[in-house]
Amino acid sequence: MSRPRNATEYRQRFALFAREALYSSLDPALQESIQLIGFTHRLTFQELRQITEIAADFQMWREPGLPDQWSELERKLEGNGKPVKKILLQKLKDRWHSLKNRRTVYKSDKLSTRLSVSSGRKVTVRNSDSTVFGWCPVAFEKTVCCNLRTVDAVQGCGFGCSYCSIQTFYDSEHITVDANLHEKLQSVVLDPQKRYHIGSGQSSDSLFLGNKNGILDAQFDFARNNPNVILELKTKSKNIAYLLEADVPENVFVSWSLNPQIVIKNEEHLTASENDRLEAARAVADRNISIGFHFHPMVFYRGWKDDYEQLIGKVLSTFSPDEVALVSFGTLTFIKPAINNLRLKGLESKVLQIPMEDAAGKLSYPFQIKEEMFTVAWEAFRPWRDHVFFYFCMEERKLWESVFGYCYKENEEFGKALCEEVFRKLNSRVKNSPIG
Repeated sequence: MSRPRNATEYRQRFALFAREALYSSLDPALQESIQLIGFTHRLTFQELRQITEIAADFQMWREPGLPDQWSELERKLEGNGKPVKKILLQKLKDRWHSLKNRRTVYKSDKLSTRLSVSSGRKVTVRNSDSTVFGWCPVAFEKTVCCNLRTVDAVQGCGFGCSYCSIQTFYDSEHITVDANLHEKLQSVVLDPQKRYHIGSGQSSDSLFLGNKNGILDAQFDFARNNPNVILELKTKSKNIAYLLEADVPENVFVSWSLNPQIVIKNEEHLTASENDRLEAARAVADRNISIGFHFHPMVFYRGWKDDYEQLIGKVLSTFSPDEVALVSFGTLTFIKPAINNLRLKGLESKVLQIPMEDAAGKLSYPFQIKEEMFTVAWEAFRPWRDHVFFYFCMEERKLWESVFGYCYKENEEFGKALCEEVFRKLNSRVKNSPIG
């Protein structure tokens, strides 16, 4: 595209850029600042997009805004001749990269834009022609995968985790419950000679809605009818009332995603607290229902090591390894649409204020940071290593080999090993049940 010849032509081109979703989502004052910078320096479409993304990030990270930072850069160039657009843009990017490479600092107080209950999404029960049985939506050929199958009992989540990928795939304003869930699950045909690990926490939080419209009953019937299945309900909630009164099949277990409280407070909006999740897990285990834990995503910030070691210490002291079916580790991993969606939401969040590099086709922490985090967690769980199934979620083979000292040759082998170990643990719990 040729360079605009005058202000009128540039105004027309800027009007095209102004239709961009991210620019439109910013407050009017910030839009005006970007427009002024654009007109003053005749920024290209791509340059406008770059400074808009940087402006959104500064806002999310609670850093001085783009107008202040740009003005400061212009003042520093005074006396060195006429400010040059490329120099200003490069210095702005340098500041942005410097913040990303600096250790994230979380404050103990709540963020001012933390979601409230009033921002909850509408729940709709409707008939749908879509299938409810499928494959894990984040499975990726370049990472070691457990071949998880999924039940999309609910589409969309009422929690507001800043890093959530579910909000990228589904309508952010609505939570949809499939009115025909029971019938659809009854029609699923499985190989009776094969074992399956199936989860319902990939399209929503498995317990957020409890048994609304019979969604848990439908899944329990499915599990009873398919004894070769292990059904995992994955959650960040404390909504366990129905589990404590229902007849939960022997091949169902409940897992909690865990993070230190400071991460929950800043990034996992509307979810149960660290202590509430552990107390809910304890109550479920006391009902002789097997449980699991996912340290995913682990977040790298100032104080992370002590916080995760303390959290893992609570897990070790609160539960017996015989009660725990599995433990997984993973960290912040993004696809570009998820990053775009996070910026559009405008929440104050630090999850993008991290050094990111290509990780098997996605964006995540550099290998060295992930290796350090996972090694700390693996070392903290040393007492359970011979008693619980541990694995990495969506990580490369070299991380397995570096931290665990081994890696499965094929995904099929990984999935088979997981199923065998979890089935063994669930069967052991049934045999040792005081009411079994």
